[in-house]
Amino acid sequence: MATSSRAQKNTDVTSTDLEKDIGQLRADMAQLVEHLKKMGEQSGSAARKAANEGVEQLRVQGEAAMRSVRDGAEDIEHQLASTVRERPITSLALALGAGFLIALVTRR
Repeated sequence: MATSSRAQKNTDVTSTDLEKDIGQLRADMAQLVEHLKKMGEQSGSAARKAANEGVEQLRVQGEAAMRSVRDGAEDIEHQLASTVRERPITSLALALGAGFLIALVTRR
């Protein structure tokens, strides 16, 4: 009988301990959820900031590329204009030849 009363006492203590542990586990889980929520907000904030920085960097690179293309086109335009002024007959002959070839290709 002493053994069964000791077993009953161990069971009671274990049940009480389990109830306390479950209560503590619930509190820890609630705290963990709060921490994860805060980390998620911080991560979202950091991701938004990184995305904005990436967009800004791409915009700057795009503007630089557009300036480069625009400058190259202006250089070609100036070279073409100076070539036409220096050799007008040759330029006219080339334009006529190119027009003739385009007409032949589009005719078919």
